[in-house]
Amino acid sequence: MRIAVHAFDGITTFHLAAPLLVFGEVARQGLATGWTTTVWSTDAHPIRTSEGIVIDDLAGPAEVDSADLVVFPSWPADFPEPDGELVALIRGMHGRGAGIAGLCLGAFPVAGSGVLDGRAAATHWAAAAKLAERYPAVDVHADALYLDHGDVLTSAGTASALDACLHVVRTRLGSAAAATIARHLVVAPHREGDQAQYIDRPMPDDTAGPIGDTITWALANLDQRLSVTELAAHAHMSTRNFSRRFQETTGMSPARWILTRRLDEARRLLETTTWSITRISAACGFASAVTFRQNFTAQYATTPTSYRYRFTNHTRMKGFATELPATSLGGGGSA
Repeated sequence: MRIAVHAFDGITTFHLAAPLLVFGEVARQGLATGWTTTVWSTDAHPIRTSEGIVIDDLAGPAEVDSADLVVFPSWPADFPEPDGELVALIRGMHGRGAGIAGLCLGAFPVAGSGVLDGRAAATHWAAAAKLAERYPAVDVHADALYLDHGDVLTSAGTASALDACLHVVRTRLGSAAAATIARHLVVAPHREGDQAQYIDRPMPDDTAGPIGDTITWALANLDQRLSVTELAAHAHMSTRNFSRRFQETTGMSPARWILTRRLDEARRLLETTTWSITRISAACGFASAVTFRQNFTAQYATTPTSYRYRFTNHTRMKGFATELPATSLGGGGSA
């Protein structure tokens, strides 16, 4: 397995290191023979990372021709279009059967080459809208950790690159090899690609007036019913006018915004309390623990129990039992 990792001036050291660490560990652990990793740049010149580290002795594009997998671990923050030579390289490598991976912002040059047209792609959630706008032929999934079509793989930001690279190891060498590397790196051995990125969606700043007052009131009363009619009444507006103004202000319908805020509060309580799932569901305004669990799993592709296990101190939680057992839905089965 010959892997070529692209580098450029200004790349963060972490983004470059993530694939090098995972794929390099295959050789260091003796899990396979013939695994080599090459770092290359488009002109073979030394590059300086965003932290000021100079990396030289880089390969050039010609040495990528023999690679089995070409990895773009990131892309410049000003999102330049890939030039014609790079597009031709990606298309040529893809055409002859090499795998293409765009990790985090690295999805941009991959999408720019056209090999993702008509297909789904992931990237960092903060850049998902830009990726979708620039490449409308690509179906951007803003919440996915990584998406693998077999020949082309894309992933979300930062640490999700580790998940994606472990996925490559798992598909090439099996789950035991991936688990060995994950154990050595002290990271989760397997998170499903469609598990949601954990995205904070802050309220907009321009929430003055009746809409802002109602938002503040709703946040303080998430345990209540909070129908659109009740929200509009609090704002002293008609339901139709309130819904229109609310959508303009928040970018969501009132019902969707309330559900998202309930789930945000539920995440906070799962992380910071030992409350039962039933108590959390009631505190966040869900009709039942079952309804809460269904909505939580649909939003984050993991169960409340699994989320709590992943994001809390296990020593503090020892002995705590929730009323609802964990399941293997989505990425919730592994920590």
